[in-house]
Amino acid sequence: MIRRISTPLGKGIKTISKLRGGGSALPGLVVEKIDPDFLRRTLSQLPKGVVLISGTNGKTTTTKMVVELLESQGLKVLTNRSGSNFVRGVIASLLESVDIHGKLNADIAVLELDEAHAVHFVKQVAPTYSLLLNVMRDQLDRFGEIDYTAGLLTKIAQATTGAVVLNREDQRVRNIASLTSSSQPPTFFGLSDATRSLFPDDDSLRKPSLSAEPLPPAYVTLDALHGQTATFSIGTQVHTLNLRLSGLYNIYNAAAALALVSKICNETIKTDALLSTLSQITPAFGRGETFSVDGQPLELVLVKNPSGFRLGLSSFNAKNTATMIAVNDNYADGRDMSWLWDVEFNSLREDGVACVSGIRAYDMALRLQYDEVEIGHVSTELEKSLRHFIRSNSGTPKRIYCTYTAMLQLRRELAKFTKVEAI
Repeated sequence: MIRRISTPLGKGIKTISKLRGGGSALPGLVVEKIDPDFLRRTLSQLPKGVVLISGTNGKTTTTKMVVELLESQGLKVLTNRSGSNFVRGVIASLLESVDIHGKLNADIAVLELDEAHAVHFVKQVAPTYSLLLNVMRDQLDRFGEIDYTAGLLTKIAQATTGAVVLNREDQRVRNIASLTSSSQPPTFFGLSDATRSLFPDDDSLRKPSLSAEPLPPAYVTLDALHGQTATFSIGTQVHTLNLRLSGLYNIYNAAAALALVSKICNETIKTDALLSTLSQITPAFGRGETFSVDGQPLELVLVKNPSGFRLGLSSFNAKNTATMIAVNDNYADGRDMSWLWDVEFNSLREDGVACVSGIRAYDMALRLQYDEVEIGHVSTELEKSLRHFIRSNSGTPKRIYCTYTAMLQLRRELAKFTKVEAI
């Protein structure tokens, strides 16, 4: 009986929730409670199984890339596009995709999952493929030390029935290779000697890595990077592409996506379609997303941990650009903002920061003062600060570094100024 009513009920709640402006995960939460087998039963229909993408940084943009690359290969792909990376968010996405009888019209699912919720997910559904991106200091109040996070990713790899794709350059992720139980050896993506210095990790923040451990071969490597022109090695082939992606981290994530899709499609891969599609992919919402406001570009750059913020600052030239920083400490951001002290803001010193806002605006302003960065305006009222930032910097390109919930607030407010894709 429950099987028959859970899908119509969930779809009905989803419709009502949208009309009332409610959260995207509510229908998933209801169905999860009344029909615990819904997730496993629905996903078992997929002929090519489930892809699970997890890690500290880059999940959303990498998932978007993998989806578009698989679609370039002629596959119908299901994904949790809203970015709700809890199990109930996945169920909510399924409710959008199934018909009233619970039938799916898709070949494969590509799901982004938070590390902790991914462990709950794999207890119900064993992924066919998994892509594990990195382990960084993020939300320490929730996850604790990073070795614990690495342990969560290990459980995902151990539950995967097919190919596991790992970041060779992240030692904690690389070590998972020896702990997997899959019948297939892990596939690695990585960096060349020429690009490795562009991506310092948390461990090398204070001192260079002393590890002399030889690295395993990577199937895909990012060999060279000049602006938005990137050279990748894929197996024995080398390809140079002009990308629409911005940000060092997004381009490195492209190597991860290429490795995963190459493994999924294997001998049937259409390389020309793959590379053509990759060259046209734009960042996911808030991850280097650019809007036009009063005839000038305004860019949102998501920052959530020391490595991510440092890579964001090194990815973009601050010259002749008005900069704003918005820092919240809501649950989805992580309560512990002490990591801001592990980021150097010297690159912002010459032109300063026009505006600092968010719940932790004064903490951020204090941090900037220690790096002798001049600040124009400080306020915890984010919406008012955005309007002040836009008004005070008319005729100038703009960039906002923001934590997750600040990014969501900013996108809602920006919709009053320009076209913003609804997520």
